Amino acid sequence: MAFASKFLLLMAFSLALYNAAALKQKVTRIQFYMHDIVGGPHPTAVRVAGRSNFTGQDPFEAMFGSISVMDNPLTVAPSINSTLVGRGQGIYGMSSQEEFSLLMALTYAFTAGPYNGSTFSVLGRNPVMKEEREMPIVGGTGKFRLARGYCLARTHSMNGMNAVIGYNVTLLHY
Repeated sequence: MAFASKFLLLMAFSLALYNAAALKQKVTRIQFYMHDIVGGPHPTAVRVAGRSNFTGQDPFEAMFGSISVMDNPLTVAPSINSTLVGRGQGIYGMSSQEEFSLLMALTYAFTAGPYNGSTFSVLGRNPVMKEEREMPIVGGTGKFRLARGYCLARTHSMNGMNAVIGYNVTLLHY
C-alpha cells in the first residue's frame, strides 16, 4: 500500500511539472503602423452613428457618442506603400465630452509574415491627443492564443483627420 501511495504521488508530481513546462508563456514584441483613413475616396474608417440634433459650438460635445467602424491597413513602416502585414478591424466610439478620447474594441489580424493567421484584440480607452497611449490586450488566436499584454500607441502623423499610428506591442501568450 505504501508503494502505491508513493508511486501515485510521484506520478502526480511528474504530471504537474510536465503541465507547468507545457504552459510556459512566451513574450512577443511587435512594432507596426496602422493607417486610419477617414477621408477621401477610399476611407478605411467610417462613421456609422452619431448625434444629429446637436446645436452647440464645442467640437468634442458634437462628436461625443459617434461610432465608427474600421478596417485599417497595418504596415511595417509609416508609409502606406510599405509592406502590408495585416488589418486593424473593429469599432471605436467618441467617449468623452471634454477631450478627444476613444473607446476602442478592435482586433489586429495578421495576414503576412511570421504571425500570418494570428490575431490579438484590444479593448480600452485611447486619449488620442496624448503623446503615448497604453491599451490592454485582452485575447488572441493562432500564435497569440490566450494573449494578454499591452500596446503603446503614438501618433506618427496626421493629415486632417487621417492618421498614421505607430504601435509597440508586448504580448504574453502560450
